[in-house]
Amino acid sequence: MHADLSELPLVGGHPALDLVNTLERGVPIDGEPPYDYLTDTSALLRWTVRVGLISDAEATRVRRAWRADTATAQAGLAAVRDIREELHLALLATIPPERGNANSPAEAESIAAGAALVELHGRWSAATARAALVLDVGEPPKVRLAYGTVPAMLIPDRTAEATLDVLLTADLTRVRRCPVDEGGCGWLFLDQSRNGSRRWCRMADCGSTAKARRLTERRRATRTDNPPR
Repeated sequence: MHADLSELPLVGGHPALDLVNTLERGVPIDGEPPYDYLTDTSALLRWTVRVGLISDAEATRVRRAWRADTATAQAGLAAVRDIREELHLALLATIPPERGNANSPAEAESIAAGAALVELHGRWSAATARAALVLDVGEPPKVRLAYGTVPAMLIPDRTAEATLDVLLTADLTRVRRCPVDEGGCGWLFLDQSRNGSRRWCRMADCGSTAKARRLTERRRATRTDNPPR
């Protein structure tokens, strides 16, 4: 049983990493494909509002645009899913083994990450072409680049903006992967602990499960080594 999208833990520390975590990243169960929480355009709309990429008012505009053009709606969902996987590839290449990546970045992985960054740059460039310069009157006044001026493309454009933000402004040495080889889920997150020692996406979930499993294994080993007489 998978959690409802509204209850999906937001552990990434940035909306772009939470996007990566909308797809299961752990060991596949019974050969089934990983579960995708972004099941359809409606789920994508709800998720982007929840993480703050768009407002409720913007969601209403997107919903209207997508109802009028279902092909564009499906293309928007596909674009966000592609961005998700491209960012995942790029970030995995930044994680050395001691920080939760079971395998050190091989040459093939580095090439894949480079190709993913090229794709992400193209998506950001397209989003920027649809953006507008906006003057925010305040103290002091500021001019900013506002992404999402085209309702039908608002969510892919905001997603591309968030992806660029995490790649350029986050401390990538703090990117962690919940350790799959120790029973973790494989989700990515920014380790914001003071000493950089966070290992699990959530200690209450993956960390506790792994500890309980290790305790069970130790008890079994003890019973094997000391059988009852």
